[in-house]
Amino acid sequence: MPENTVEIVKADGTRESFDLSKLAESLRVSGADEDIASAVAEHVRKELVSGMTTDDIYRHAFSVLRAREKSAAVRYSLRRSLLALGPTGFPFEKLVGEIFKRKGFSVQIDQIVQGKCVDHEIDIVAWNADKLIMSEAKYHHELAYKSDLKVVLYVKARIDDLMASTFQYGKERKLDEGWLITNTKFTEKAVRYAECSGMRLLGWNYPKTGNLHDFIEQTGVHPITCLTTLSDSQKQTLMEQGIVLCESVRDNKDRLRALGFPDHLIGEVEAESNAICPA
Repeated sequence: MPENTVEIVKADGTRESFDLSKLAESLRVSGADEDIASAVAEHVRKELVSGMTTDDIYRHAFSVLRAREKSAAVRYSLRRSLLALGPTGFPFEKLVGEIFKRKGFSVQIDQIVQGKCVDHEIDIVAWNADKLIMSEAKYHHELAYKSDLKVVLYVKARIDDLMASTFQYGKERKLDEGWLITNTKFTEKAVRYAECSGMRLLGWNYPKTGNLHDFIEQTGVHPITCLTTLSDSQKQTLMEQGIVLCESVRDNKDRLRALGFPDHLIGEVEAESNAICPA
């Protein structure tokens, strides 16, 4: 390893050399302009030591970026904001359902549907005039966790059973596509099998274009967990009340007051919501 190379520890425990350009690019993707992205990346680089984790680097970059450009910092934290949607997977299902709605689909969550052999609980059913999609949502609260081949095989078997049935969603129709959606990643074998078998996968950065990150940016559907003006416990309280989306706080100010949120905090939350996910 070259003398000036710094090794960092990834979420899965493997090590790699720190790549300054990769950090700067992730900052630019979040909306930071070129000068700020370069300045933040350089600030982080100067304080790196071998053995630091990617999580350490993220927290440091986030704190520096937040001090310079708050809205970009919120977008930079999006991936980890999804990890904070737990402990159940329901808020994630609701968020994905809203993404489908923004793409022109009608949506129902947690449906029991009859396959050829048995009935199945489907997390998200989405349909429009041309297509019926049934999706399994696999929510994980750790970056290192990947949906593997066993999960894809399980979901594919269920979809195959459903393909033989007819459904009433908008009209009498057959199932067109079965999806497996996760907020993290898939293993290489899972991807290889899905691509071979015709199973549709949607993960944080899979496929290369049209992935979950792209869908969130295209539709503007951000989770409430990305709001920095709320504490973790406050976010959890709101999610328990069914308030999952960043923009939803604007429509639920009376509920926030009823839950004991002071007016000055409600104003701050509303302002941040407007900045991140404008109407």
